Parts: sequence; C-alpha cells; structure tokens
Amino acid sequence: MLSRDILSSVLARCLITGGDFAEIFEEDTLNTSIRLLDGVVENTISGRIHGIGIRIFKGLKSVYAYTNNTSLQSLLDTAEKAALALGDLKEDISIILNDKISYDNHPILYLPSSISLNKKIEIMKRGYRAAKEYSNDITQVSVTYLDKVQNVLIANTEGLLAEDRRVRTRLAISSVASANGENQTGFEGPGAHKGFELFETVDPEYYGREASRVAHTMLHARPCPAGKMTVAIDNGFGGVIFHEACGHSLEATAVAKGNSVFTNMIGKQIASTKVTAIDDGTIPNAWGSLNIDDEGNKTRKNVLIKDGILQGYLIDKLNGRRMGMEPTGSGRRESYKFAPTSRMTNTYIAAGTDKEEDIIKSIDNGLYAKKMGGGSVNPVTGEFNFAVSEGYIIKNGVIQEPVRGASLIGKGSEILMNIDMVGSNLAHGQGMCGSISGSIPTNVGQPMIRVKEITVGGR
Repeated sequence: MLSRDILSSVLARCLITGGDFAEIFEEDTLNTSIRLLDGVVENTISGRIHGIGIRIFKGLKSVYAYTNNTSLQSLLDTAEKAALALGDLKEDISIILNDKISYDNHPILYLPSSISLNKKIEIMKRGYRAAKEYSNDITQVSVTYLDKVQNVLIANTEGLLAEDRRVRTRLAISSVASANGENQTGFEGPGAHKGFELFETVDPEYYGREASRVAHTMLHARPCPAGKMTVAIDNGFGGVIFHEACGHSLEATAVAKGNSVFTNMIGKQIASTKVTAIDDGTIPNAWGSLNIDDEGNKTRKNVLIKDGILQGYLIDKLNGRRMGMEPTGSGRRESYKFAPTSRMTNTYIAAGTDKEEDIIKSIDNGLYAKKMGGGSVNPVTGEFNFAVSEGYIIKNGVIQEPVRGASLIGKGSEILMNIDMVGSNLAHGQGMCGSISGSIPTNVGQPMIRVKEITVGGR
C-alpha cells in the first residue's frame, strides 16, 4: 500500500486550488468465482483489482477521480487535474497524517487463498447433489462459489490514516423445477464476512435441498389470488422489503436532496409503535459488516426507528455537510472506481414480543410470504413491488395450500404504519445492493411480521 510520504504529497496536491478536504482511497482486492452447472465446472475466474480513488471537497462541491497507475507522478497528476476542476491555483500546503489505525473486529480463520480449488469445488458439488436429488422435477441446478479479500487504505487531510481488510465468502445455489412446459426457480445464497470457515456452520446440502424444495413446491402451486389482504412475512430475507422500500429512503443520499418521503421527519412517528429498525455495521462476521466504512470512519450501530419514531439517517461525509450532521459510519462504495455515499450494512427490524404461531392464528384470510424475492422501489415516493418466491394461503388461522405468482405492492411509509405484530425469531439474509456507489454486500433481516393490510398482486 502507499507510503505515508506519498499519501501526504498527493493530499497536499489535492488542495492547490483551495479545496477544504481531500481523501485518498486505495484498494487491493483478490476475487475468485467458480460456477458449477449441472454438476460440471463451467468456469473459474480469479482476478486482482488495484487502484486509487481521489476525492476533493470545496464547500458543497465535490470532484472524484481514480487511476490504476499508482506511481507518484501519476497520482500527483490525477490529484492536480481533479483540483483544477474546483478553481484556480493557490499556495501549496503540507499535510500531516496521524499514526496508522488498523482494526480487526471480524477474525478470519482460513483465508480463501489457503484453500485448494478442489476443496471449494467439493463444497459446491455437495450442494449440487443435494439439490439435484431432491425431486425428479429438478431439471437444472447452478452453484456459484465466491470469495473476496479486499484490503483498503484511507487517508485524508484531517490527518486520518486507516487500513482495513474485508474477507467475504458466499455460496449461491439456484434450482429449476420443470413440468408440462412450466418452470419455477428456488434460490439460496448464504454468505458472511468470513473465510472458508463459513462452511463450518453453513451446510451446502441443506441449502441445496432448500433451493429445490422451493422450486418443487411452487411448480405444483396454484396461482395466487389478488386483492388487499393481511400478510405474514417470514423472517430472514423477508427484511428485503424494509431494506428497499424504507432503508434507501433513510440514506442521506436521498434525504440531503429532499428526495425522500422521510426528509425532515426526525422525532416524528413514521411507523407502528411495534417497529424498531436498526442498521448495524459492527455485527461480528456478518455479511454486511466492516471495521471501518469506505471513508475511514468506524462502523456503528445506528438505530433508525425506535418504537415507530424516526431517530436518524444513514449519513456519509459529503451529505453530512449538506445536512449539517455528522457521518454515521455509512459511507460505502463498490471499489476505488466509485465515490462513496451513504449505504446500508446489516439492516433489520428488531425482534418483538409476539409469537409466530399467534401471528398466523390471527389471520382469517390472507397470505403467508415465507420467502421473498426481488423487486423495485422508487425512493422518492417509497412505492414498491416485490415478488413472493414462496407463498401460502392462510384460512382461519391455518397455513394451507401453496400459491405462486404473488407480489406485494405498496408504499414504504404505509407498510411501516400497518405492521401490527412483530415476532421474536429475528434472522438475517444476504444480498447485494446496488446504488450510485456501485454494488455492495448487505444483510437484510427481520422476525416474522404481520402487515394488517397490503395489496397482493396475483390472478
């Protein structure tokens, strides 16, 4: 990684046109991806990403530049070009960096590079066999193994000098069930901020069977009826609705520009009193966790909503300037090619006190959304549309036959107010979140919740 002298020289060059803040982000990342299709290794890809991102502020103006040429002259030239976008030349200044800070709150037992390719493929084949053998309806199984080791260095003109290492491993299994010209898909994607020790707790055979179970069940399900219903949304990846429909609207990226339904709402009730929502980047070894964010701030536990009252937002440095608020350890980016902005880490609705069986018993005629799929949301209005990847009809407080093709349609601000029961079985699911600073790993989570009324799309 870059030396202290080079960092100081480049940061000084950043301020030659009167900028009041500059930051260097250096990244050195090793990636491995293996894909297994129908039991055969289709491809294996390994690569390295190494480059530097340079960001300069002048008041509320910001400019960002990046390069993969890490020679001193290239970095000085890149810094100068970025600085000239903000004004005319002024006197040089000197930058003094503090002692380097390194954190390690997420211990790694087995770095992916220490594990042979054959061991990784054997894990994949175990998942494949379990998925393929689940039912004769399973016509195709795809298994992907991913690992990533990202080393970052962050330095800025406030004297900060920090390093972090992020190690993530994930297994993704997709099963397709087919009959009479119809196909249904099941997917499982467990992952963590861990090395190969992930598979000491993640059983690939369980997740293979689970992916095929969903595909098989939905293949033989009837179409879901449409209309307004009471819906029970199960734990784990069910939290994707809060993440998408509400979480993005609590990011300063939207709030600072007034592009959020929750702008200027701190201290006001925006959800049912049953709802407490948290973004916590410190959870040990969780998929979305980091020691420091991509601006060098320590991650922390941010309570966004407490008992229905909005407590705060997720704030990065630039949008914090616009809002007159301090950063919350939420500045994130995909790589050195992206400027950071406010993003989620591990975002979830906290456990409540209702019993899951009571939630189901309370529904006379509704839907049990056991597993959620993807969807879309407009962060300005909070309007969303999410697919239910596994659903069941509830009649007279009893889960009955499976239904397919269901979707949940509504507005984030409305669904928050309509949550009237919150279970105790909090769990998390893993995903990738896309925004203006690229695609990043995030956890979503919740216990089972009951939404007293929501529009269900179907037939």
